[in-house]
Amino acid sequence: MFDEVSVGYDRTNTVLSVGNATLWRIATTRAVDPRPGQLILDVAAGTGTSSASLAHSGARVIAADFSPGMIAVGRQRQAGNPNIEFVQADATQLPFDDDSFDAVTISFGLRNIVDPGAALAEFFRVTKPGGRVVVCEFSRPPASLIRAGYYAYLRYGMPIFARLASSNPVAYAYLMESIRDWPDQHTLAGMIRRAGFERVAYRNLTAGIVALHRGFVPPTEADAAPSAGRGASAAPNSVDPKGDQ
Repeated sequence: MFDEVSVGYDRTNTVLSVGNATLWRIATTRAVDPRPGQLILDVAAGTGTSSASLAHSGARVIAADFSPGMIAVGRQRQAGNPNIEFVQADATQLPFDDDSFDAVTISFGLRNIVDPGAALAEFFRVTKPGGRVVVCEFSRPPASLIRAGYYAYLRYGMPIFARLASSNPVAYAYLMESIRDWPDQHTLAGMIRRAGFERVAYRNLTAGIVALHRGFVPPTEADAAPSAGRGASAAPNSVDPKGDQ
């Protein structure tokens, strides 16, 4: 499905989100707080739009996605960006070593994974001690009036916009169903904690239509010591995936 919509994916997202996709991407980038020299994993990176935002800071970004069609479009569009590397990967079996990344992030992709709990456990495994995970995902508006209007848009408005903007509008029926069935903010925060992350918190974006979650891998005793900083120079220059690129 994602292979089929890869070419027009970014344009369709802009239309269906009524322009909010850009604002959500900015908020996610700020939450990740990428720094020069850091190594960041962007899961479900699609065509690399979110990865480009992260790489703008000077961080090196591994853009991982399950869809070869998305990766092909991403490699073409981000060909001039030396700080982005595309890797085809299954989020539940990431082809990276333990403690590889300063941060792991995923935007609007966790609900598309068959076992999101397994994916979160993998995010925890590949993140360095003291590192962070940032999850941006559709959520459930807490205000009943806004929630009713939002679900009405999903049921009646989104199919109309999808027919106008997408090359495969039928595929976006899945989008509506996946958003409707996805758990609320509190439940997702609990899933992130169960994966091992600490200091888990979230904040609502656009009245709770989207929620931005963040958690941290507990630091080691050496990391916690005042004399032992985890600077940008500690980030490796590259990560060699165990699978095909």
